[in-house]
Amino acid sequence: MRCASRPTGSSSPRWSSSSPSPTSATTTCRCCSRPTAIRPTVAADLVVKARRAVVGRREIPVSVGISRGRIVAVTSYDEELPAATSVTLDDDEVLLPGLVDTHVHVNEPGRTEWEGFATATAAAAAGGVTTILDMPLNSIPPTTTVAALEIKRAAAEGQCFVDVGFWGGAVPSNLADLAALHDAGVFGFKCFLLDSGVPEFPHLEEAAFGAAMRECARIGALMVVHAEDGALIEEHLVDGPRYSGFLASRPHESEDVAVARVIRQALQSGAKAHVVHLCSATALEAIRVGQRAGADVTVETCPHYLTFAAEQIDDGSTEFKCCPPIREAGNREQLWSALEAGDLDMVVSDHSPCTATLKRLGEGDFGRAWGGISSVQLGLPAVWTGARARGCSLVDVVRWMASTPASRVGLSDRGRIAVGAQADLVRFAPDASFVVDPVRLKHRNPVSAYAGLELVGEVRETWLRGVPVGDEDGPRGRLLAREETP
Repeated sequence: MRCASRPTGSSSPRWSSSSPSPTSATTTCRCCSRPTAIRPTVAADLVVKARRAVVGRREIPVSVGISRGRIVAVTSYDEELPAATSVTLDDDEVLLPGLVDTHVHVNEPGRTEWEGFATATAAAAAGGVTTILDMPLNSIPPTTTVAALEIKRAAAEGQCFVDVGFWGGAVPSNLADLAALHDAGVFGFKCFLLDSGVPEFPHLEEAAFGAAMRECARIGALMVVHAEDGALIEEHLVDGPRYSGFLASRPHESEDVAVARVIRQALQSGAKAHVVHLCSATALEAIRVGQRAGADVTVETCPHYLTFAAEQIDDGSTEFKCCPPIREAGNREQLWSALEAGDLDMVVSDHSPCTATLKRLGEGDFGRAWGGISSVQLGLPAVWTGARARGCSLVDVVRWMASTPASRVGLSDRGRIAVGAQADLVRFAPDASFVVDPVRLKHRNPVSAYAGLELVGEVRETWLRGVPVGDEDGPRGRLLAREETP
């Protein structure tokens, strides 16, 4: 059957009062997302031409017209668009939308020696990420009140190379503050079901978690949950440098039981929930059952869980410590299968840096080392390396790392190449390879679990609102607030 090209949705995109007026109309095939002829009514500021671009559910040749930071035309490659400037990608490059990483620990203020807004966002841009959401803990104060949010925003102002939004925190003492934080523009709330690792961000016991979920349902907020059960974690099994002891201390069941608790509370309260950094593949069946029962629950995994395997981690290699832990190769392959099947929704970095001293690199003690992996710059090549080895496409990677994360948090104007979207774009060379050198990474401390690993896929340029991002240009990222949705 031949596709009948016709407009999708309304004849023009919806624009907020702060957005420029559209300068073109778009027509898209409903079946294949292929753009048809689109003629802008005025000259664009910039046209980007690519013989390969991920647009909707296809990889196709396109010309993209950009005006005042927005995409105003998406046409066939050969369409001549009037523009002040034109850029043509090389034949070995693919045009991608900027990635949206909804799980980044920046740590500023308070622990800026671990990471700060300038370094974290420079690393993000170097990895093709144009929007990040900052987690509410590890900074001091944590983002658990409106006053703390304002302190965080003041620390970030003028430092960001990409756009930055903020999560609020849900802790035992701030149930009454959640509505005000939500009104102040946080994208939702992060909570822990076990000790968070920092004393200023305590976890929620069962009753407090239920109350917080009911409040999230009342105000329409998204709750994102670190889902491990502390009662099932056996710290006494951690034996200094032995990775096997650390892995045994945090079994699959610790995730599985906590995920079941999230689903139960989502069903009882009617709140939206999101499980962060899932590693245990055995939790996926409970998520499927819960979703069929009506739970509004989504789930993410991370590049390190898709790249590494416990069998490959040497004793003392504390650069691999994270919580939940990197599990066995068989578990990793189940995560990949779940991504392909749609049972895992997205891949985000959980960029959680610290100093080399806190990683205990010299002594290699898994019991004392800080748990977290820095990967906001390496997520795209790491995931692409694994995806193409398993027969997945760049269309899949864009869905996992750009459009789905953006959609879940309400950022409808990014994570895609489409008329009306913000002109955040990535020039990506999918066949170029490189060996990871931590010294060349842009995050603050040169510590990386990926050190010495060969990855495939090179980010050659990142555009934020149609302008290339570079340290020499200075920070141009904006601080984002959650948009009200009808």
